[in-house]
Amino acid sequence: MGRQPVHAHPEFRSISAAYRRFGAWATGLSVGGFLSYVLLSSFVPGVMNQRLIGHLTLGLALGLAQFAVMGATAYLYVRHMRRNIDPVARRLRAQLEDRQAEQRRVPAGRRFRAW
Repeated sequence: MGRQPVHAHPEFRSISAAYRRFGAWATGLSVGGFLSYVLLSSFVPGVMNQRLIGHLTLGLALGLAQFAVMGATAYLYVRHMRRNIDPVARRLRAQLEDRQAEQRRVPAGRRFRAW
């Protein structure tokens, strides 16, 4: 890793960019699903009140689907982090800790002698 700070390291920049891209995608999915539900409920209540099976309406089914959307988003986030971000972050952390350990070592000529 050399003497450059970790935030300037190319691998750190790549995982930061991947994290931001996924965050934007996941936020768009979650907020988009919720916003579409709210807009449908507000502007086309007749469609949302259509019965599907028994007392289950389209609005209720879509409302329950929000839990599935949030669960899928959380699952995809964890999978993305484990596959793409965590291995690189662990490698960078190990390199940084090795570099810090080297900097803490006292050079051979600077050791104190016993009395």
